[in-house]
Amino acid sequence: MKRLWVVLLLVALVAGGYWFYHNLTTGPKYALGQAAKAVHDHDVAAFEKYVNVESVTGSLVDQVTAQSSVLGLLNPAGFLTRGALGLAKPQLAKAARKEVQRFVETGSLEEAAASSPKRTVKVSLAGLASKVISPESSFKGVKYVNEQGEQALVGLEFTQPKFDTTMVLEVKMRDRGDYWQVTEVTNMGEVLKHVARLQKNKLLSGGTAD
Repeated sequence: MKRLWVVLLLVALVAGGYWFYHNLTTGPKYALGQAAKAVHDHDVAAFEKYVNVESVTGSLVDQVTAQSSVLGLLNPAGFLTRGALGLAKPQLAKAARKEVQRFVETGSLEEAAASSPKRTVKVSLAGLASKVISPESSFKGVKYVNEQGEQALVGLEFTQPKFDTTMVLEVKMRDRGDYWQVTEVTNMGEVLKHVARLQKNKLLSGGTAD
């Protein structure tokens, strides 16, 4: 009987070790690490394996166009009505994909924003992203990972020194079999509203928006 318990314990340890190794090399955190490495290496193909750029940018455009009042505070020069933004969504999505590609190639949000083709709607997702994650920001860590079957929600926390706080961007990820892939940033609209409130409060208190 004692030998049976020893065998069962060994099986449990081996199974647990395999699960840990598998999760470490294929889980959501690993995929995010690979995406970050792709940006560091300026490897667009590798980045697009772990980030569904079309899906992510499409979702971001939907969230941004729903926040026309917020855009008036964060991007006055490019402010348009919600209706006008809605009509320009295909154009914005195409420009956003170009910005993401340029960001991976250069590692610079400024370069990404500058790469956008000339267009009627002067709203840059890279420019708005820089309001959330400024050049002075740093990655603080993964705040949470909630796996639910083939999907996972991951909270990524960044410092925001300009407002003496932190921001959490939540990404949705999908299990593609042997790797995980980011498919959406779920809370960009809410984060932009939060940044707009902080920026407004700073101006009212006598600070600067820059």
